[in-house]
Amino acid sequence: MATRKIVTIDEEKCNGCGLCVPNCAEGALQIIDGKAKLVSDKFCDGLGACLGHCPEDAITIIERDAEDFDEKAVEVYAHKKHEVKPEPQPKPLPAFVGCPSSTPMHFKIHESNTGTGPVGPSVSMLSQWPVQLKLVPINAPYFQDADLLVVADCVPFAYANFHQDFLRGKTVVMGCPKLDDIQYYREKLTEIFKANSIKSITVPYMEVPCCFGLVKATEDAIAASGKNIPLKKVKVGIRGDVKTEEQETPFSHPQHATHAH
Repeated sequence: MATRKIVTIDEEKCNGCGLCVPNCAEGALQIIDGKAKLVSDKFCDGLGACLGHCPEDAITIIERDAEDFDEKAVEVYAHKKHEVKPEPQPKPLPAFVGCPSSTPMHFKIHESNTGTGPVGPSVSMLSQWPVQLKLVPINAPYFQDADLLVVADCVPFAYANFHQDFLRGKTVVMGCPKLDDIQYYREKLTEIFKANSIKSITVPYMEVPCCFGLVKATEDAIAASGKNIPLKKVKVGIRGDVKTEEQETPFSHPQHATHAH
């Protein structure tokens, strides 16, 4: 063990957003108990590729006694993380096959509820099932030519008129960027965008810092899909007010987006 450069994380500053995790090529960082943690000294090369992705400046490089960086150990660790484990043989199923929570369903909203006139807040605008990003099939028919809503799961609780202002006329997928695997979200959204003709994407997310991970995953997925899809980002306050709106059209750069407060 010798003195060398290695990352350190200020847990007081860390908000657990997870943006640093996919940007560490060695897989040295994980979110544990809501905070970014260094998995092992020997997985960190000390170069600090993760530093610029921390919105709270919670990651710094210091010099201390630490195990030497072990590239071979990193390779073994990465292999174990991605190896596909054989699934156990399924037990015989009863007459009902499949889980009701993940069975795709597409239902029509009554004509009286699809106009532009005011509709009572008790009327649901949900037009498909399931809604969890982990559960939706990539090739579900409701994705074709859809205006897609990629929403953080706290938004419908905070924003009182969610169904009328956000969900009306849209297909929806939802999840939590802090509690779920943000890399999985990025890959799943990429496949959805590649496989379907998505007309537009709206991402309502909460004002808490960790929630921006859903926006970043969506932006990365659009880029990875190779498609140019209009993107609207809406930041919602914890008391239900809209903090900011940003509209990005195909080929636009984020810094040229229009802002509305």
